[in-house]
Amino acid sequence: MAKNTLEGKIAVIVGGGGGIGKATALRLASSGARIVVVGQHDLAPVQDIADSLAGDGHTAGLASITDSATLTALAQSVRERYGKVDILVNAAGFTQPVRHADLEALTDQLIDEIFKVNWRGQFAAIRAFRELLVASGDGLVVNVSSISATTGIGSNIAYCAAKVGLDIMAASLGRALAPHVRVINVSPGVVDTSFVPGRGADFNDKVASTTPLGRIGTPEDTAAAIEACATHLTFTTGTTLVVDGGRQLN
Repeated sequence: MAKNTLEGKIAVIVGGGGGIGKATALRLASSGARIVVVGQHDLAPVQDIADSLAGDGHTAGLASITDSATLTALAQSVRERYGKVDILVNAAGFTQPVRHADLEALTDQLIDEIFKVNWRGQFAAIRAFRELLVASGDGLVVNVSSISATTGIGSNIAYCAAKVGLDIMAASLGRALAPHVRVINVSPGVVDTSFVPGRGADFNDKVASTTPLGRIGTPEDTAAAIEACATHLTFTTGTTLVVDGGRQLN
């Protein structure tokens, strides 16, 4: 792919301090975009990421996806600096392992937190940045989903359900925000990050052995799919792109 295909584009990456968020920031910056790397509590780590990116004009910011006021404030600061947003990547998320048969362990509090972080937060971010995405003239939202939405196999039942909701959100908003803003979900399987507490090399090796392409995913695999949504899949909206090495075929 030719370099600088995203020259002049502004990309906001919510959850930019995580494995997928950081990989996406590196990849989009290498293609010429200016990046706003968004963390939740601590500016220093996301500022370090912004400072490490290729090119110039990158910044870092803080917002909590469970606090819409902070997302609105972030959008205003981005408006003042850049005047538009071309790409919004929702890479923030949260989960906690709970055996699917252990109904008592999946408490009301945990269910509410899972949906707040993995569905409401993404919607709130899109809502906060909608005007800036429309101002782009070619806005794109990419949400990081999960194949647990279709397999029903995941860290807990509520997480699976939240990701189903996120996929339906892409379909609904892909219709509602067209033609000014496209909405695509990228749906990985198991990814080699610390996202799910307690999962280590043994779990990863077991999953790799039963995945048709013979390995688990990397953050770079998901980042490449996100980049493709911006550079190549320009006639695509309202759908979910699976990036799982064939994992969901099992």
